[in-house]
Amino acid sequence: MCSINLLLYIDRLTAHCPQRSILLEIRVVQTPKKIRRSIIDGQQWSFSPRLLHTWHVKFEEYFSQQTNKTTLIVKVLYSEAPTLLRPKSHTNWYFSTNYKNSQYEGAMADLKASKVDQRSGYCHVTGVYHSKRRPVELPTDPYLDVTTFLSSRRHSGTTALIDASTGRHVSFPELWRSVSAVATALLSPPLSVRKGQVVLLFSPNSLHFPVVSLAVMSIGAVITTANPLNTPREIVKQMADSSPVLVFATRDLVAKLPNDGGFPIILLEESRIGAEDPRVVFTIQEMIATKPNPYLRREKVSQDDTATLLYSSGTTGNSKGVVATHRNLISMIEIIINRFKLEEGQGPQVFLCTVPMFHVYGLAAFASGLLGSGSTIVVLSKFELAEMLRAIASYGVTYLPLVPPILVAMLAHPSKLPLGRLHKILSGGAPLSRELIEGFREKYPGIEILQGYGLTESTAIGASTDSAEESRRYGTAGMLSPNTEAQIVDPETGKSLLPNQTGELWIRGPYVMKEYFQNAEATKSTLDSEGWLRTGDLCYIDEDGYLFVVDRLKELIKYKGYQVPPAELEALLLTHPGIADAAVIPFPDKEVGQFPMAYVVRKPGTQLTETEVMTFVGKQVAPYKKVRRVAFVSAVPKNASGKILRKDLIKLATSKL
Repeated sequence: MCSINLLLYIDRLTAHCPQRSILLEIRVVQTPKKIRRSIIDGQQWSFSPRLLHTWHVKFEEYFSQQTNKTTLIVKVLYSEAPTLLRPKSHTNWYFSTNYKNSQYEGAMADLKASKVDQRSGYCHVTGVYHSKRRPVELPTDPYLDVTTFLSSRRHSGTTALIDASTGRHVSFPELWRSVSAVATALLSPPLSVRKGQVVLLFSPNSLHFPVVSLAVMSIGAVITTANPLNTPREIVKQMADSSPVLVFATRDLVAKLPNDGGFPIILLEESRIGAEDPRVVFTIQEMIATKPNPYLRREKVSQDDTATLLYSSGTTGNSKGVVATHRNLISMIEIIINRFKLEEGQGPQVFLCTVPMFHVYGLAAFASGLLGSGSTIVVLSKFELAEMLRAIASYGVTYLPLVPPILVAMLAHPSKLPLGRLHKILSGGAPLSRELIEGFREKYPGIEILQGYGLTESTAIGASTDSAEESRRYGTAGMLSPNTEAQIVDPETGKSLLPNQTGELWIRGPYVMKEYFQNAEATKSTLDSEGWLRTGDLCYIDEDGYLFVVDRLKELIKYKGYQVPPAELEALLLTHPGIADAAVIPFPDKEVGQFPMAYVVRKPGTQLTETEVMTFVGKQVAPYKKVRRVAFVSAVPKNASGKILRKDLIKLATSKL
């Protein structure tokens, strides 16, 4: 951390922010003979001793666990200096200050003297929890795309990707040559894809997924993905929102694409055999065979440009496009490489990609991020327990990401499974019980279980347990990730809460999304002007800084790690001619976590059955969204404003267990 000594004159106190930070106007009246600072948006800044101008800033505090000191941070909002000296919005400067205006000495002394509790990370002045983990240094070059960031990193890795089913290996030189070739083909006629345009990647996990994703992002275009299990109806809806100019798809998924779209299709196959759709212009193999042209004119890509557009239900029912920037992805990558200590001399690791690459964690980590450390990614095209176990043994897998139901299945297996070199399991989606952690530890003592918490809106980052000891804080999602701030906020009053008090979790960090795509209303309700992301999760942080997720404010059902928005199923149910009203709730299940259960009000004179309801929904949605239980009621309970009293229905359903 760099400190700069300045003599500041506080011009006037202008406001008190809601977060209790103090907003000030200050005037520089004296500086040392020369000050140079190179880490401000990648630029160098020099100030002469006679320079006088006003900066508009916000004071905040930063606690460093390394130095055990609290530092005053000055966030420069804007400057009345000449344009060349004007810092960008919200640039962070670290000052040690001398105050000459005694009128404000008391207020500033209180701010300087305020303490961040070392045990919990909680600041009693600001109401903010600070990560107790060592901060991760992030790249400052403003013109850096995620592909360049990854391809330029030095490491000792040799094999980038392995296809679990065929055994095909892709080396790092082969990977980056393929990415460059596909980028060249994208920029060239007849495709001529340009910066900011959206490209849909519609495919299960494959060796092509990282190549296409990295190529698209390298030219400044935006990658969006879709679940291969989605129905044509669901695909049409997403494509209408994102308006892709080009689609990459496997042969069997082309049939799900809308027929009235004028977009060209790239077939993710070795040949065009069986591809009768006239919109197919290339196969991926033909694009990879293109001679890379590094001199082809391309627009500059900055860290603030959009990299991905992934769809999430957010804190409410309907699916929305989450806009993530290159900065968001780069921050996420630095944090996970730091988390697993992948560049500290332990040699390249082997990760088995069991998670879908169309999901934020699969795309950001396995289809891109972990490759930057020289790690090998073994790609499972479709999850099956037997195939997973075979891949672990065949390819020397060391890291295995799982959702809790798979961990339950592994523990329930009657015999001890052959897990080879595996030494870490990464679990997410829901907290693990004490019985599960201890049962697995007893059966497989050489394997650590690590847990994590994140959202699509936070690029899958938020909190984690980074050791077996931390995971034994049973029920926790872990401690806040590096470079992260959090608040626990009372949903009724908006007041920040103390350790061990439950409220909505708000988080802030360099990985938090930019916005929801073309949805200002949803963005405003989820992101505030200070950069706080309202997660929709009811949580508390204990006296040691561990995060616990208690419940959801957001109305989502988690089926095997997939998000199922009740509102989408309710809207579909109401299109049935025999249904007057409906409500959908999460029903607990040991194997899958939760599944959708519907409460249905029949229209008078109809004899609708449970099977008919489930069949009606099942024909129109992806398998993970199917309603698997139905109860008929005379009325759906609602409050005075017409909102479904979902908790009452959940209580009714679970009381009969």
